[in-house]
Amino acid sequence: MTQNIIIAGSGFAGLWSAISAARAIALAGRSGDIQVTMVSPSPNVGIRPRLYEAVIENMNPDIAALLDAVGVRHVAGLVETIDAAAKLITIAHRDGGWTTLPYDRFVLATGSRAFAPDLPGLHEYAFDVDTVERALQLDAHLKGLRDAPATAARNTAVIVGGGFTGLESATEMPDRLRAILGGDADIRVVIVDTAKEIGAELGAEAAPVIREALAECGVESRSAVRATAIDANGVTLSSGERIEASTVIWAAGMRANALAAQIPGEHDPLGRVVGDAFLHAPQADGIFVTGDTVKAATDDQGNFAVMSCQHALSLGRVAGHNAAAELVGLPLHPYSQPKYVTCLDLGPWGALYTEGWDRQVRLTRAEGKKVKQEINTVWIYPPAPDRDAVFAAANPDYVIVP
Repeated sequence: MTQNIIIAGSGFAGLWSAISAARAIALAGRSGDIQVTMVSPSPNVGIRPRLYEAVIENMNPDIAALLDAVGVRHVAGLVETIDAAAKLITIAHRDGGWTTLPYDRFVLATGSRAFAPDLPGLHEYAFDVDTVERALQLDAHLKGLRDAPATAARNTAVIVGGGFTGLESATEMPDRLRAILGGDADIRVVIVDTAKEIGAELGAEAAPVIREALAECGVESRSAVRATAIDANGVTLSSGERIEASTVIWAAGMRANALAAQIPGEHDPLGRVVGDAFLHAPQADGIFVTGDTVKAATDDQGNFAVMSCQHALSLGRVAGHNAAAELVGLPLHPYSQPKYVTCLDLGPWGALYTEGWDRQVRLTRAEGKKVKQEINTVWIYPPAPDRDAVFAAANPDYVIVP
């Protein structure tokens, strides 16, 4: 009887879970009796780390040929329910139909979504770059501003959130608006964050470099405040300040996909399942959690994976391998990713590359930008559909080191 490994999600963690599972099955000579199935709306990988960019091209590459090359089946739909006791999932399809599938091993790799609190006007008036579709909506809005009356609000963008997405969106925005509205337009871009200083969460050494870049790019900062309301004409801050703006971009944090809440066991404040060293969901037999849906220790120093493609790529490889290894009798592989780096795009200023959990600055400006471009255009993209080469890269020990 055929055994089933089902992977929910086709993002970075989902893709590499599928490939790594297929690799382990092939190593054991069991390709004929274990089926790996990926469930997602379409066989595409959204290149989410690049969606702050002005040009939204090749941000959703097709992986159908790659899945075919490694023997992974794709089912179009969304996993709606997970019955951990019965080992069944229910899939909703675009045509309104439903499918129920049994699994022997299940890998949750559905990623995360932008945190959306109950804030007046957020859903009606704010934009984000959480998905390709949302990034395209923002792009259409910005291009439409050229036909709007030339007011201060038209020329102003407010970015709420001072993490990676917020900083990258903010430093890109002045040139992006000038390209649309003309070089003579009086552009204003403001970044808002609850931290005492913009960039503080990225480390003591990196923060002053970030503020230098913001100033050079012409981005104003509002720290130690939060947005209290958003409307069609701007945003109101907790300080009482109101900023008139036709464009408000929400980048205030992430939460694990809601499916994670259906998996029994401990969850962290971000909604992630607390996994073990092998990425099991400890209280759900046969379920693995990976990517942005798992809180997993990266080392023995007390550090945990963050919601990033850097960690998702390795988490995916490990979860997929272990899901298959349990069925074919191969040794399980503990997750470990002690090397931590960041590379923050800061628009025309360049990029900031750091190493270590204390984020020691290693490269800045053009040198950092060169690394960022390599990451964004090569390292995170799906590989060509060459089975042998892909399987070599799917080894759970495989790590890209800048």
